[in-house]
Amino acid sequence: EQNPDPTLLEQALLIEQFKAGRLAAFKELHTRYAPNICGVIHTILRNRERAEELTQDVFVKIWDYRASYDASKGRFFTWVLNIARNAAIDELRSKSHKEQQLNLHTTFFVDMAEEQEEQTFGVDMNHVKGLIRGLGKKCHQIIELLYFKGLTQKESSDYLDIPLGTVKTRVRNCISRLRKNLVD
Repeated sequence: EQNPDPTLLEQALLIEQFKAGRLAAFKELHTRYAPNICGVIHTILRNRERAEELTQDVFVKIWDYRASYDASKGRFFTWVLNIARNAAIDELRSKSHKEQQLNLHTTFFVDMAEEQEEQTFGVDMNHVKGLIRGLGKKCHQIIELLYFKGLTQKESSDYLDIPLGTVKTRVRNCISRLRKNLVD
């Protein structure tokens, strides 16, 4: 029987303290994650000042909704990253920057976010990267448009010039394959 990774135990304790409303834990999580989250938002918005403002908004939001984080549904970093990504996409939509969105590259976004994650928590992200690459071109393309560029299913349908039903089926199948590969 192996001993648990002390870094993961420290992270779990920190998150529990954060959920309990301990300000010191929140500050530590902010120190660990804010630069990475700001980088992700900046990658989407291409505006450093607005990315910094939105990063602070994201951290206020995770503080306000800290009780809703459920470790059984995913990692803390992923939860924060999704909140940040959604906030950035909402910002883009509010300013109609869809053309700018189409110029973003998924691999840069994923690699940047994962690099910090690997350094901080020793996660084998090469395995995850391989799983995403292994989904094939159609899955990679639809995941990029929907999850990294923030297009709706209808917008993706128009962009790819394929029926909306095909987009929906592809998304369902691709996400299902990704989940299955992550569990195996």
